[in-house]
Amino acid sequence: MLSNEELENLENICKKTRINILKMVHNAASGHIGGALSGVEILNVLYNKSLNISPEWKKSKDFEQRDRFILSKGHASALLYSVLAQRGFFKEEELMTFRKFNSRLQGHPCCKALDGIEVSTGSLGQGLAIGCGMAAGLKMDNNPAKVVVYMGDGELQEGSVWEAFMQASHRKFDNIIAIIDRNGLQIDGSTEYIMSLEPLDKKLEAFGWETVTIDGHDLNRIYETMETAKKAKQPFAIIANTIKGKGVSFMENNAGWHGKAPDDEQFKLALAELKA
Repeated sequence: MLSNEELENLENICKKTRINILKMVHNAASGHIGGALSGVEILNVLYNKSLNISPEWKKSKDFEQRDRFILSKGHASALLYSVLAQRGFFKEEELMTFRKFNSRLQGHPCCKALDGIEVSTGSLGQGLAIGCGMAAGLKMDNNPAKVVVYMGDGELQEGSVWEAFMQASHRKFDNIIAIIDRNGLQIDGSTEYIMSLEPLDKKLEAFGWETVTIDGHDLNRIYETMETAKKAKQPFAIIANTIKGKGVSFMENNAGWHGKAPDDEQFKLALAELKA
């Protein structure tokens, strides 16, 4: 369990992350804000407490033993960039170049452009399969590192995702963890209206994954579940129930904010809420 001091520190970090996301998307006048805001607690626990990482990219003596993180829902790049900047992978001032011409912070993460990005993502339904390949390679090298794949619930409607779930179980990849951002919304509306995923936990268990459902905004619960996942003897899935647009009242649970930037007035209202 996290101490009160650790919780307070993480809460402050999450607040800053949300403000950064808002500023980045507003400044770019484009981006995917809803699904970035929903994953703030998850990624901050990962990068500040759970993952074995180093901002000294490729320079650390333990670089090959780093845990691998894959942002399968690559459109939530503003979230990942903010977290990486806060951890010191690059200067925070660069965040305001998000989605600008010649920026390293492209709309979808590019591993050739920026340190800290394991693999370029953006085409949904591919992250878990890539993660399986990484998990296999780590096993072959007797490398103890873990692979964590952060997925959107909408992309679970892709058939390739379920082939990857099946592959991980068949190959007994106990070094892979899938975290599903279960905010219930995708660009066209409710996931359950477009193509129902429920009962998601039972489906994942049937595919051979140990599965736990948590509150994806509960810092302690995220941390404790990750500690359990790292010790699992089989592939481990975390269904994280979240709120799309978390932190901004008029964006919360609103599919219209999947990929829309706030105008100046909306930006002021949202910033006031996040700073309160």
